[in-house]
Amino acid sequence: MDYEKLLNPQILSVKPSGIRKFFDLTEKMDNVISLGVGEPDFPTPWHIRHAGIQSLENSKTRYTSNWGLAKLRESISRYMNRKYSLSYSTDNEIIVTVGGSEAIDIAVRAIIENGDEVIIPQPSYVCYEPITRLAGGVPVIIETKAENEFKVTPEELKEKITDKTKLLILPYPCNPTGAIMEREDLEKLAEVLKDTNIFILSDEIYSELTFGGKKHVSIAQIEGMRERTVVVNGFSKTFSMTGWRLGFACAPDPIIRQMVKIHQFAIMSAPTTSQYAAIEALDNGDNDVEQMLEEYDSRRRIMVAGFNKIGLTCREPKGAFYAFPCIKSTGMTSDEFCERLLESKNVALVPGTAFGDSGEGFVRASYCYSVEHIKEAISRTEEFLKEIKG
Repeated sequence: MDYEKLLNPQILSVKPSGIRKFFDLTEKMDNVISLGVGEPDFPTPWHIRHAGIQSLENSKTRYTSNWGLAKLRESISRYMNRKYSLSYSTDNEIIVTVGGSEAIDIAVRAIIENGDEVIIPQPSYVCYEPITRLAGGVPVIIETKAENEFKVTPEELKEKITDKTKLLILPYPCNPTGAIMEREDLEKLAEVLKDTNIFILSDEIYSELTFGGKKHVSIAQIEGMRERTVVVNGFSKTFSMTGWRLGFACAPDPIIRQMVKIHQFAIMSAPTTSQYAAIEALDNGDNDVEQMLEEYDSRRRIMVAGFNKIGLTCREPKGAFYAFPCIKSTGMTSDEFCERLLESKNVALVPGTAFGDSGEGFVRASYCYSVEHIKEAISRTEEFLKEIKG
């Protein structure tokens, strides 16, 4: 059979994740120090696990509503109000999804039709561009710059808007750069968007992970923006619940109702056990988040100082749990640097190009690993740099 003629050309054109490429390579090697995967190394806090276990012991194993458990939606509504002073109806403005990734997918599919343009800042998480293409949309890339702290500027946004623009994706706090958008930054973007019919998808999965006293601000908090914004969040990063596969989206009723249609036909409902655990996380997990954030902050400072000390310029990440050091001084491409470092020193980093072409000259390092792990990786990287300099 000629599979290339039978399969969807859109999916054939999508490249596999550059993150997973290096993850798969490390699986085949011994003594690898990996800073590659963005997964918290903390176990899910016990009281959250216990809530999930209790739900199983009480035989709460049936499908939930397509929208998600009513009690969980109530917890999400309280959380959004408590954290961001945003009010969302539990009846028709919140959906519980299989991770934040599903929420992004169904939001894009609910909004985008063939030929619609989607503005995507890069470097950014790997899923936005492929999901846009699979929905028939046209990705329009803003190449954010280190000198602007990898923020989207109003000038860059204005330049990319056309009469075909339908959606702006805002991935802040940002994977891989660690950039955040502060209130004044978002207000400037809102000024550009206010007289348009452009939707916003605000991926806020790292919203709880900000440093230096900078609290996350959602663009939905800015005047006139809530009505056009889908806020995506979840439990993986904040509560160390990656394997529980649970996320959520908040948006006005006309948008959410269309997202629910896609969700009910493709998924039915998010995992029931995970939903009960998530209620406990939202209602009683603030102390856990604070403790993890404090540890991440310590690791962040050690990693940034370490990279700068060995000659790889690294700006201070203010959100998420990634550093994005510049490797241009080595004369190598991002892919070449990561491949040679892995081969010679068994250290795994992710090339910046995994997150878009504008990531060239950078690599991503995750600090959701122990201090000892981070120090050893930097030590081996220093040895590598000395060897290539001769």
